[in-house]
Amino acid sequence: MKSRNYAGISLLASLAACNSATAETVQKNSTQDPKRPNVIVILADDLGYGDLKCYGAKNVETPHVDKLASEGIRFTNAHTVAATSTPSRYSLLTGEYAWRRPDTDIAAGDVKMIIRPEQYTMADMFKSAGYATAAIGKWHLGLGDKTGGQDWNAPLPAALGDLGFDYHYIMAATADRVPCVFIENGKVANYDPSDPIEVSYTKNFPGEPTGKDNPELLYNLHPSNGHDMSIVNGISRIGFMKGGGKALWKDENIADSIAVHAIDFIKQHKDEPFFMYFATNDVHVPRFPHDRFRGKNPMGLRGDAIAQFDWTVGQLMETLDQLGLTENTLIILSSDNGPVVDDGYKDKAEELLNGHTPSGPWRGNKYSAFEGGTAVPVIVRWPQKIKKTGDSDVLMSQIDWLASLGALVNARLPKGSAPDSYDRLGNLIGTDKTDRPWIVEQSMNHTLSVRTKDWKYIEPNDDPTTFMKAEKIETGNLNIPQLYEMEKVSEQENVAEKYPKKVFELQTILRQVRNKRIKM
Repeated sequence: MKSRNYAGISLLASLAACNSATAETVQKNSTQDPKRPNVIVILADDLGYGDLKCYGAKNVETPHVDKLASEGIRFTNAHTVAATSTPSRYSLLTGEYAWRRPDTDIAAGDVKMIIRPEQYTMADMFKSAGYATAAIGKWHLGLGDKTGGQDWNAPLPAALGDLGFDYHYIMAATADRVPCVFIENGKVANYDPSDPIEVSYTKNFPGEPTGKDNPELLYNLHPSNGHDMSIVNGISRIGFMKGGGKALWKDENIADSIAVHAIDFIKQHKDEPFFMYFATNDVHVPRFPHDRFRGKNPMGLRGDAIAQFDWTVGQLMETLDQLGLTENTLIILSSDNGPVVDDGYKDKAEELLNGHTPSGPWRGNKYSAFEGGTAVPVIVRWPQKIKKTGDSDVLMSQIDWLASLGALVNARLPKGSAPDSYDRLGNLIGTDKTDRPWIVEQSMNHTLSVRTKDWKYIEPNDDPTTFMKAEKIETGNLNIPQLYEMEKVSEQENVAEKYPKKVFELQTILRQVRNKRIKM
């Protein structure tokens, strides 16, 4: 697959060309094995439980995601493993709780590869079962073999090809972190040899402007807190970067770029089973969607970004329809953690909510130990197998998706791999309504919680930060045990003193999970 330079071509024209084949023509040519479904994991970034119309969102329309939900299962009690991106993604792709590792916190853009080549990943699992594999979009799990030591002007010695992905077209970290270039198969896409790349997270390069010192150069977005270092595309970022030239992305084109590469991958592998990890950036800051979405939503840029995400989902769905692959493709749509409104840029996201509640009924947001940090939308569609559509309130964690999808394709997992992941395939496809007995959740400061269908226990911690002022988020931190009755989703009344036996029971589960002495 060849990378495309979008600087001088119409992105909409490219997308139209990708989708030009008729369903009738391609269906005749498709030779995919109906017993092995294609699998697409669509992972949004900072998309809250309440940010989709089918989950009760106000002030924004999401027709494509709503259609996906109407044709599959909409889960109402599903959770990420962590309330922040890097540990959440690490856990999903490895089946191991990120808190078991000391180096899985929110990653800088120049961190070394966090998932090590010797680890068994979801991509390894699918590849071992004969699938073509791809990762497209946001990565945020490190690249190269040495933190701060990457040579961005040459092939990286450690990249996603070492983790089971046949193809990758990714952002190294997040859109608000340098380097602001796409990485394709271990090399900077559209590399510009006339403008070599340098990256640092410790000091600026001589003569390079920053958002702090040169606000007059910020012609697209201004920071509200932090995010005032190197300037790319009129937006200041976290970290320092020099060079890049034609390889530098334009934020307004990110969604189009990853959509085109995803469509290309699907088209190239339409006659064999494929797995695609498709991770969007839209709702994560800096929110700067394409002009065709701008000004269309009463919530401003954040609402426009949600609409852009919905459009992207629609592009994948349309491609599957046209290639005759819809029936035998399992799509899992979710988010990496809960939502955040003001996360560092002056985009009026908070001022323009107008009654919209990104976390839905849950207390807290991204970063938090409260449910709003990890309770996320999950939608699963597989027309060939999921015939009974509708809602499911089964208790679910993304930690189990590796083992569950492994069971789906009859993969053999090596001993010791995915140590915290259990086969809950029946939950995913609606054949088993039995709740997971317990799930474990992690907040930004590593505070752990145990959640059952009816209860939630948050362990005590000595972090005095109960409220993140800049982001306006409750952390859930207290130096005493917290216990909440989850039929009251608001998590307002701490009943730990009232139910000491239940506290002890959940503390015991957490201790045994930590010590790997509990089996489901």
